[in-house]
Amino acid sequence: MDAKQQLLDYKKVLDKKLSEYFSKKFNELKDLGPSAKGAVKSIRDLTLAGGKRVRAGFMYWGYRAAGGREEEKIIEASMSIELTHIFLLIHDDIIDRDDFRHGIETIHKKYERLAKRFWKKTDPIHFGNSMALIVGDMAAAFGNDIIFNSRFSPEKVQIALSKLQEIVVNTVAGEILDVVLEAKGRASEKEILEVHRNKTAKYTVEGPLHLGATLAGADKKILRTLSDYAVPVGIAFQIQDDILGAFGNEEKLGKPVCSDLREGKQTLLITKALQNGNREQKELIKKLLGNKNVTDEDIDDFRQVVRETGSLKYSQDLAKKYVEDGKASVEKFDFSQQSKQFFTGIADYIVNREI
Repeated sequence: MDAKQQLLDYKKVLDKKLSEYFSKKFNELKDLGPSAKGAVKSIRDLTLAGGKRVRAGFMYWGYRAAGGREEEKIIEASMSIELTHIFLLIHDDIIDRDDFRHGIETIHKKYERLAKRFWKKTDPIHFGNSMALIVGDMAAAFGNDIIFNSRFSPEKVQIALSKLQEIVVNTVAGEILDVVLEAKGRASEKEILEVHRNKTAKYTVEGPLHLGATLAGADKKILRTLSDYAVPVGIAFQIQDDILGAFGNEEKLGKPVCSDLREGKQTLLITKALQNGNREQKELIKKLLGNKNVTDEDIDDFRQVVRETGSLKYSQDLAKKYVEDGKASVEKFDFSQQSKQFFTGIADYIVNREI
C-alpha cells in the first residue's frame, strides 16, 4: 500500500474518532450555554470539512518508528495535533483575512455574518475577529486536553505536553517573521526559508513526528534522526504548497487561487520572480502584490511572469532537492521497513501533489 493511501485510510479512522470526541464535548459543555456549544460546533465543522490529516499521520508514524505498538492509544492521542492545527488555522485566517477554509466560511467570517444579521449595533468585523480568537483558544485547549487525558503514562504525557507547546512556540515564531516580511514588502530567500522551517517544517513534520516518538519513549538520538528527515521534507511541503496556491485548482484548494498574491505575502515564487525579472515584469508583480482586486487576467499575467523568470522551475527544483535530502536520511534510519516506506512515500507525495 502506498503512503498516500495509508494517509487516506488513517484519515477515515481519525475523522471517526474526532466526530466522537466532539459529541463528547457537546455533552460535557451542555451547561455552558448555546454560545459555547456554537463555538464547539464551529470547531467541529471546520475540522471535519477537510484536511489530509498529514500531521496526525506523521504523529502516528513517529510513534510506530520509535517502537510504539499501542495502536488505539496513539490514534486517540493524534487528534491533539489536529486540534492544535485548527487553533492555529483559525488565528492564521484572521491574519490573512481569508474568507474560506476547506471550502467553508472561515470562523471570523461566519461570526461577522451572524453579527450583521442579528446584532446591528455592533461592529461586525471586530465581533467576527474577537469570536474567532476565542474559538481558536478553545481549539487549543482541546488539543492539550486530548494529550492530557490520553492513556499513556503520566511521565510520557508530561513530556508530550511540553513538546506540543514547543511546536506552537516554533510556529508562532515563524508566523511573526511572516507577518513582519509582509509588512516590509520584501524578503530574501533565506528569510522565506526560515519562515518555512519554523512555520511548516517544525509544525507539520518534525513536531508531529517528535510528539509521536515521545509517546513511544524515544530518546534524543531518535528525535535527531527524525529531524534530519523532517526539516527538509517540511520545507519542501511549504514550497509546493505555495506553488499550488498560485497554480492550483480553486475547488481542490478550498479557497481562491493566488490568495498569497492578494494578501501581499512574500513567497519564494514572488522573491525569485522579482530577483530575475526585467523592469516590466517587476513592475507587474509590485502592482499586483497586496491588491485585493486582482482579476483572472491579472492572475494569468502573474503566472506567466513566474514561469518566464524561471521562478516556478527554481521553486520546483528546490522542493525536489529538499525532498531528496530528506529521503536520503531515511536510509540511515534504524527503523522498520514499513516506517521507511511510509516516510519515503509521503515525501514523494508531498512534492508531487498536483497543480
